Amino acid sequence: MKQAKILAVFVVVFVLAYWLPLSNPKVAEAILEAFKMLQWYARNHTLACVVPALFIAGAIITFLSQQAVLRHLGPQANKVEAYSVASVSGTVLAVCSCSVLPMFAGIYRVGAGLGPASAFLYSGPALNILAIFLTARVLGFQIGLWRAVGAIVFGIVIGVIMAVVFRKDEQERVDAAATVPQASPARRRLWQTVLYFACMMAFLVFSDWYNPGNVVVHRSDGVQIPAVLLQETKDELLVQLDRPIAGMKVGDKITLAKTEIEHIEEAQGLVITIFHMKWYLAGAMGLAVLLMVWRWFGHDEVKEWMHNTWDFAKLLVPLLFGGVFIVGFLGALLPDQQVAALVGDNSLKSNLVASVVGCLFYFATLTEIPILQALFEHGMHQGPALALLLAGPALSLPSLLVIRSVIGLKKTAVFTVLVVVMATTVGMAYGSLVSR
Repeated sequence: MKQAKILAVFVVVFVLAYWLPLSNPKVAEAILEAFKMLQWYARNHTLACVVPALFIAGAIITFLSQQAVLRHLGPQANKVEAYSVASVSGTVLAVCSCSVLPMFAGIYRVGAGLGPASAFLYSGPALNILAIFLTARVLGFQIGLWRAVGAIVFGIVIGVIMAVVFRKDEQERVDAAATVPQASPARRRLWQTVLYFACMMAFLVFSDWYNPGNVVVHRSDGVQIPAVLLQETKDELLVQLDRPIAGMKVGDKITLAKTEIEHIEEAQGLVITIFHMKWYLAGAMGLAVLLMVWRWFGHDEVKEWMHNTWDFAKLLVPLLFGGVFIVGFLGALLPDQQVAALVGDNSLKSNLVASVVGCLFYFATLTEIPILQALFEHGMHQGPALALLLAGPALSLPSLLVIRSVIGLKKTAVFTVLVVVMATTVGMAYGSLVSR
């Protein structure tokens, strides 16, 4: 099977290299945009988000007792406790899908039930508290409320259905876990382990703290551009207007060379203040973790932790990078106007399209809000907008590739179908309500 997968990759790469119409301007531009998105992802998400999450995932495998995980999140754990913790954890962690994926892989492999793990996988990025508040402020209180409530309910419902559908597989995992020898007594007290993980989580939260991106770009020719910063590469900024200027309307996107920018004026507030302090706060948490590792952990444990972290990196990073590149390529071929034309009413088709787009395209936390703002300007209906908000943060092509590698193709397919069906249904219900 492994050799067949390698052969399939070779064939796909060969066919693309052989047939890709590079002389077509749209294809050439899409390839460039794919590399730009990959560079943006590398510069803004890899070190601040993916790497800390990989270390946390490795620590979960290494230092969390399998018996403890089974007791609180396992297939036979108390359902109220397990699903409650899994479905609201995103509010506390304030993380995006990039960081949820390694932690999902970690808790699932150490013994968490498929149901609670799926609830965490969905609700973790969907319940980012900053994204919820920004949605309510920019797109309206009602859609923000529906997004928050829908994320919690979705997480629980999807988790329960996944556990029921694959109950036979879950029972096999329980039986297999019962044959695992009891772990040796913990080398640390419970409060030490809790503090260690809390500091690592805090490091992730601060290092991945998002700037909402509201700026006024002052160009060297004196023009001021009020916009939302969507993407930054080494040489350029991609911004989206949040106020009309000089014949351009809200939602229009502009690529600016950094050489033509005099300075950038950021919006002020607590979130921005924390953003500018984030590396100091993350650094303090990182030093605390290093001190705890030095004082409380043995050399053999640290070596095992690094080994498990590297295993996760080899598994997840190529899939994330490959998925981001593909999404960048496809996104360049589908401009906002074309997408908006497909979701201009509250029909089943419009909501389904929005859900599928949300499940495939990668939206970094907070960027989905200005993107939706632009789609509204091009005629998107509010029902499909909510469907995209419910499907988008939890899933994307990169995350689907990672999820498949952790739980298999069949479970990934069922999880994806559940997200699409529920997002479509709730989107239609909300669209009907606001249309009255």
